[in-house]
Amino acid sequence: MYRLSSSVILFAAFLIASCTTQAQDKNQTKTASPYLGQTPPGSTPEAFASHIVTTEYYEYGGVFTPDMKEFYLRREGGKYEKMTSTVFQYKNNQWQESVISPRIWNPFFSPDGKTMHLGKRYKERTEAGWSEVKSLGSPFKDLPIMRLTASSKGTYFFDEFKPDFTGSIRYSRFVDGKHEEPKLLSKKINGGKSFHPFITPDESYLIFDGEREGGYGDSDIYISYRQQDGSWGDAINLGDKINTGASEAYASVTPDGKYLFFNRNMGSDEYENVDIFWVDAGIIEALRPKP
Repeated sequence: MYRLSSSVILFAAFLIASCTTQAQDKNQTKTASPYLGQTPPGSTPEAFASHIVTTEYYEYGGVFTPDMKEFYLRREGGKYEKMTSTVFQYKNNQWQESVISPRIWNPFFSPDGKTMHLGKRYKERTEAGWSEVKSLGSPFKDLPIMRLTASSKGTYFFDEFKPDFTGSIRYSRFVDGKHEEPKLLSKKINGGKSFHPFITPDESYLIFDGEREGGYGDSDIYISYRQQDGSWGDAINLGDKINTGASEAYASVTPDGKYLFFNRNMGSDEYENVDIFWVDAGIIEALRPKP
């Protein structure tokens, strides 16, 4: 009977091990690329996931869940005749798109990933997925909230849209098992039309958008840093790399702290083409006032 030599057996074992390692490396690369497989941008904003997320139509409010395995946005145009909520989920080593119906409000996720905030409503994460929509109740149920974000302390930061198309940002701390009556932030934040706040988990800075004197266009994105005494510093414009003569809004930082996401109006005043952009979040530290 023919017998394989020991050298042939060892060579075959080496080939099998090598192929297995290469396959594992490929899977690790997929797993280690949470941004829908996209090459990250540098200091110049780029449209996010062109032809996958960003199209010639309307895409708005893209945010990741804290585990970076789900990406939510709203769409309109093309096959999406009405405003539609969409989610990309990372399953079986690939990103899969599905439509959420009916449309949900602008989502934001609590730092622990257990709550999907939807303005004055919310959903809770369950073993089967997300719960039915629930109301935050008093003192939020009658407020015209567009976006509500939460810190690790449970403090809410949210905007109020007013009939005259102005807005202001309030906060509500979580004390003794419940949220306090909302309070207005200082005029350093509410010095103009202020909307769509994003608070970091540690509350070290607040990002928002609005129209203010000295801005670049219709709506710009601003940042305010928490001071040593706990107060908020002056609102700082993110500059002409982020803000343009068009409208920029709805900014947030990815849960890993690496990238800034925001919206930019690419169409006319009718907003028929709004795109989601992303950029390296290094600008946040670059703008931080030096002691």
